[in-house]
Amino acid sequence: MDFFDIRIIDGIDIVLVAFLMYYLYKLVRGTVAINIFVGIVIIYAIWRLTELLQMELLSKILGGFLGVGMFALIVVFQQEIRKFLLMLGSTNFAARKKMLRKFNLFSSEKENKTEVEAILKACVNMSKSQTGALIVIKRNNSLDFITNSGDEMKIEVNQPIIESVFYKNSPLHDGAMVIEENTITATRVILPVSNDRRIPQRFGLRHRAAVGITEKTDALCLVVSEENGQISYLKEGDFVLFEHTEDLQQQLTQDLN
Repeated sequence: MDFFDIRIIDGIDIVLVAFLMYYLYKLVRGTVAINIFVGIVIIYAIWRLTELLQMELLSKILGGFLGVGMFALIVVFQQEIRKFLLMLGSTNFAARKKMLRKFNLFSSEKENKTEVEAILKACVNMSKSQTGALIVIKRNNSLDFITNSGDEMKIEVNQPIIESVFYKNSPLHDGAMVIEENTITATRVILPVSNDRRIPQRFGLRHRAAVGITEKTDALCLVVSEENGQISYLKEGDFVLFEHTEDLQQQLTQDLN
């Protein structure tokens, strides 16, 4: 009967753990780390079950593996953990509020500040001249692991800048452009290329790179083909179909919100 003797504090404990697990999942969702996170949760559940059933040998093995798993989590999330601890130790309450917004702990939907129209106008012009382009637009997941591979920028998004970056004789045209909020934060960025064999062979490395980054993060990608000038929109590792530029603008704006 002790099992049914649940105190109010036990209910609060369960709610807080569920809250923590949900936002931890939300933080890593769409990244490579989600596989590690889900794997450790499953192993932890099995470990608790083996302890309950008094399976001592298997329980010790899984317990030792979880100890290694904690180190793996620290390695994978070292940047996020460092920023979070700095936030907790800071006496600057404005900085704490800003960091909490970055972790999306108290925000639901945010207003889109990205100049979608300027980006699409640049893509249309590059499509007409068959200028190849690859644009990555950040949503929630951090893109630091790819921006570090390119040239750091801090330029407000506008149509002429985007076209000049991808101009064929420009030293910055090779690689991807990363846009965060309404700022171009990096150019000549190297993206992970998808090995998915379902991608049609007519698509080149730009499209495979766009598939790769949208598989590993929740970022959005726009690709302009150098061969035929076709504009492609990718989200969650898939091509999103659209008929007109107006449809694409509406879809992109909706996804950014």
